[in-house]
Amino acid sequence: MTELRLNEDAVSWREVDGEIIALQHASSEYLSTKGSGALLWKSLAQGTSREHLIALIVREFGIETGRATADTDAFLDALATHGLLAV
Repeated sequence: MTELRLNEDAVSWREVDGEIIALQHASSEYLSTKGSGALLWKSLAQGTSREHLIALIVREFGIETGRATADTDAFLDALATHGLLAV
């Protein structure tokens, strides 16, 4: 099982009223996410696995595993594209 986590050297972030507000250091670009994205973000901040993230989304939002997998993978791909994901 591969541990996934946020690239702490690449981003600073805070949670404000359930929304994650982040600053990507390299580009000075602000990013934000809430709902399922905020849930995934906070879990990635502690270190987790792809499988745990998918199970978390299924449990918290009651959606099918296939959709949770697709949504989680899209979120992880977006983080990786911005250099915010450490494996």
